Amino acid sequence: MFKILKMTLLTIVLAVLAIVILVVVFFKTAPQIGESPTGKRLDEVKVSPQHRDGKFYNSVPTDTEFPISKYIEMMYKFATNTKGREPEEKIETFAFDTQKWETRNEDEIMLSWFGHSSMMVKMDGKTILADPVFGERASMFSFMGPKKFDYSHHMNVDQLPEVDLVIISHDHYDHLDYSTISQLKDRVKLFYVPLGVASHLESWGVPAENIKTFDWWDESNLDDNIKLTFAPTRHFSGRGLTDKFTTLWGSWVIEGQSQKVYFSGDSGYFPGFKEIGDKFGEFDLALIECGAYNKENWPDIHMMPEQSVQAAIDVNAKIAMPIHWGKFNLGLHLWKDPIQRFVKAASNNNLPTHTPIVGDVLIIPTETKNAHWWKYYK
Repeated sequence: MFKILKMTLLTIVLAVLAIVILVVVFFKTAPQIGESPTGKRLDEVKVSPQHRDGKFYNSVPTDTEFPISKYIEMMYKFATNTKGREPEEKIETFAFDTQKWETRNEDEIMLSWFGHSSMMVKMDGKTILADPVFGERASMFSFMGPKKFDYSHHMNVDQLPEVDLVIISHDHYDHLDYSTISQLKDRVKLFYVPLGVASHLESWGVPAENIKTFDWWDESNLDDNIKLTFAPTRHFSGRGLTDKFTTLWGSWVIEGQSQKVYFSGDSGYFPGFKEIGDKFGEFDLALIECGAYNKENWPDIHMMPEQSVQAAIDVNAKIAMPIHWGKFNLGLHLWKDPIQRFVKAASNNNLPTHTPIVGDVLIIPTETKNAHWWKYYK
């Protein structure tokens, strides 16, 4: 009996050891994980005022600790509390109209949203693609992890017009997608990314000379008419087991000749929004994170919808558009909860909103939409 028990325990130990080895090998070799900064890229990181003791820090104290007990509890809730967190039916979206995008050169802002935080902005004749994630899942795995909702039309790289610039807010899988970047690398000649993120792109084949890295408050001109500034947010980074905080995170200010757009990336609520509003003045459009929040487990790194509205007010937005929702199941809330709460809070604060159908090509402010399309789906 003792011999059988000993053999059973040995089998369990060997099985666990084999799993651990497989996990380590996967994270060391899977290309979609990317690469941590080394050499020149690490030197860029180390001189940042935001970087010390081997990692980046937020500008205000931020709880990003996730003990194993909390992780197990959350995973259990994700597995059992599934009702209402994804649409029950296909969402009717627009097929992206490339010709319309290319032929319309308005004095206003042209925008098309592809769900979650992926979108394209056209200002002064230049097309800027933000956080493009066109893959099947927001995950390191091709077979598991958050799968995109069922749309009638999904955007892909082949449908894109000529893109002048890709901007990335941070390196999480729902904002930086290996398969999408791999397809874009031969079509786009300019990528603006936070410090450290260049190492991921270079490992995926993007030429180093096509990448420009940014610390908070760094700025660069796309041409004579458009200036981009990388601004602080309250979040974190990481794609593997040991690379948390090794790359920077942030938001983008896009200033044209007569229009100004704010793209928030991901963030918990913090005084930095007011600082951005004070520094840049009024924004014609603010694209504000609203979704994947969890008050119990990560209140510091994602905003509640009411906080998202306040953030839009803080940055002096004429019009606010909620993003980071409507495509992936990344939180425990109902899939419609972010937009419903955002629209209500915006109305209570007299804040104009833009809530377009995915894929539509619209001119803002002239064609600002409040479609309320989510009401027609369960």
